[in-house]
Amino acid sequence: MKITIITATYNSESSLQRTIDSVAGQDYENIEHIIIDGGSTDNTINIIQANLIHITKYISEKDNGIYSAFNAGIKLATGDIIGFLNSDDIFTDSYIISKVVESFRTKNCDVLYGNLIYQTKNNTNAKTVRYWKSNVFRKSGLKYGWMPPHPTVYCKKEIYEKYGYYDEKFKISADYDYMLRIFKEPLIKKDYLATVMVKMNVGGVSNGSFSGIYKKSKEDIRAIKRNKVGGFYTIICKNLRKLGQFTKSSIIKLP
Repeated sequence: MKITIITATYNSESSLQRTIDSVAGQDYENIEHIIIDGGSTDNTINIIQANLIHITKYISEKDNGIYSAFNAGIKLATGDIIGFLNSDDIFTDSYIISKVVESFRTKNCDVLYGNLIYQTKNNTNAKTVRYWKSNVFRKSGLKYGWMPPHPTVYCKKEIYEKYGYYDEKFKISADYDYMLRIFKEPLIKKDYLATVMVKMNVGGVSNGSFSGIYKKSKEDIRAIKRNKVGGFYTIICKNLRKLGQFTKSSIIKLP
């Protein structure tokens, strides 16, 4: 079973090497690593070229943002299973992809997801600031703001072929839109890998500022309405869920 991992980059010289090393360090051998660069102007391309022994394919050209990069990577992918590990992300250990493959083989699922932690950007002494713990999927959870962390989601390639790619009209929430699109489908078999799969640095477009959170909420509402899974209260619940992720145990319990 071949696994394709897609990494989207843009001016990522400070973090890309760690991501490449994290993929190359997996004990599972049949991995296709594709890097889609948005036309970086820093040292990113030099880092990519210095690591071609570990990278299956890469392209570097101006694009329309991260979801454009995701779609470009999916079109290039030849793996049976597709996942994403962006240039600020690393796997928690060298066995994650082996666990992913084992789950697909034994559970015969179409989509797999797990847990994620956000950490500070101090690579030598990073501290966990948020623990995004998923749980076993229930369709009713979608209307209460549940979604899995996108960097932990692995889909069979045929899911993208049947249900389409990321909608690039969304600038921040195309991943949420896509999660709603596939998780609401009863014919798609989902499975939960109850382990922390990915470490992600804090920051980013959607969680780095109040304006970013506001813009994301507006797009989230569009995605919710489009997929007919809830209403304005879904956004409220979605944000309330995040509050509990900043503590050891969530005070707020939602379906």
